[in-house]
Amino acid sequence: MKWATLLVTGIFLFGGCAAAEGPQVTRISQFSGKAVPRFEVLKFAAVNGRKGPSRDQEILWRYERKGLPVLIIKESRDWRRVRDPSGDEVWVHARMLEAGTAAMVQSATIIHEGADAASPEIASLESGVLVRLGECEVKWCEVEVQNFHGWALREALWGADTGEAGL
Repeated sequence: MKWATLLVTGIFLFGGCAAAEGPQVTRISQFSGKAVPRFEVLKFAAVNGRKGPSRDQEILWRYERKGLPVLIIKESRDWRRVRDPSGDEVWVHARMLEAGTAAMVQSATIIHEGADAASPEIASLESGVLVRLGECEVKWCEVEVQNFHGWALREALWGADTGEAGL
């Protein structure tokens, strides 16, 4: 009887941990054939974000920043439901988006020469700066902005990890 109680307790303890830390679900869209969720960037300097997937729907946001990374969380044939760096969700026409390698600095951070906090500092970045994103490791991503090239903490970058969006 004790063994059964221990076994059941163990299943709940370890099962609960596995469920809490389970892998993020990525689907392949039947519309684009691409993974959802995924990051793309705004293709133009002026893009309307609408309440629903139609030009007849109310405009909730007007984005005026070409290259801004957004997280695609849902798709229809011609429309994408996106989450912006502020957490707002709107529908954007698919033509207004393109694949990109941009990230936005979410909180002030330092670019280092290597993927290590002990490595020499190259530059300091303010929140809101757009960077070109290179390869990412567990905690660090390679970034480039203006004439600076180095490594920044992954957690400071919106656009580096679809898991950051809480999906």
